[in-house]
Amino acid sequence: MAQAHDRDERGDSADPAKGAQPHSPGSGVGPGSGAVRPRPTPERGEWLADLAGGLVHEIKNPLSTMAINLALLQEDFERPTGGEPSPRDARVVKRVRTLQREVQRLEAIAQSFLEFARGGEVNRRPRDLARIVQEVLDFVEPENQRAGIRQHVDLEIGLPMVMVDETQIKQALINLLINARQAMPDGGELLVRVQRVGTLAEVSITDTGTGMRPDQLERCFDVYWSDKKGGTGLGLPTTRRIVEEHGGSIRVLSEVGRGTSFAFTLPLAVELTRQRPLKESAP
Repeated sequence: MAQAHDRDERGDSADPAKGAQPHSPGSGVGPGSGAVRPRPTPERGEWLADLAGGLVHEIKNPLSTMAINLALLQEDFERPTGGEPSPRDARVVKRVRTLQREVQRLEAIAQSFLEFARGGEVNRRPRDLARIVQEVLDFVEPENQRAGIRQHVDLEIGLPMVMVDETQIKQALINLLINARQAMPDGGELLVRVQRVGTLAEVSITDTGTGMRPDQLERCFDVYWSDKKGGTGLGLPTTRRIVEEHGGSIRVLSEVGRGTSFAFTLPLAVELTRQRPLKESAP
């Protein structure tokens, strides 16, 4: 594929299926940019998380009040006193439902913002990555079938365990699979591969969708950037954060009209075990 966005600043365009190398978390904002994205200190991160929590709380309270009152209003107009709803009542109900959808969307955005800002404690355990990927694919397959998307799966047999928080890794996978589905509004092919690449396990998700222009590729991991209707701009940034918190890296290749391929790597548990004594014995 012609265009590449490598999150480890190497700027090459190697196929993700051939292996993505790890990089320093938070580094690189685009191919050839030479810029480094500074990592926040733990104290500043906690302060921002607390600030986000307070902000979301203040937003969700009035949204909850609006949702309750809209539900009551809808009930009044759907069941008017003295008979069947009039055409005017029906128009009001339609508008109320539109407002309810917008309230729900704002609540979802607020919750996504809070989850992104706070992150979450990473509870790593030895897990079978192939099993995790298969379970997520089984979960999304019915909706993919309805969308005319055919899933193709290639899971390496005998892959060593990875040390991961299963819930978070599943969320990262779901975000990437939703992104792939949205890129194929008329259906298409979805290839998901899990394989060992040296000391890493790699997951690649490739679609035959619309692909991304260079400017879209450059910004796809930016927080709150989205060119999709109703998109929050937090799915891919959240996926990147989860992968990097697990000591991995993520990269993307895309070409307009041909599709997009995301690949992320995670350290194998056996490699982490080998490295631990070396770190403990260091002066």
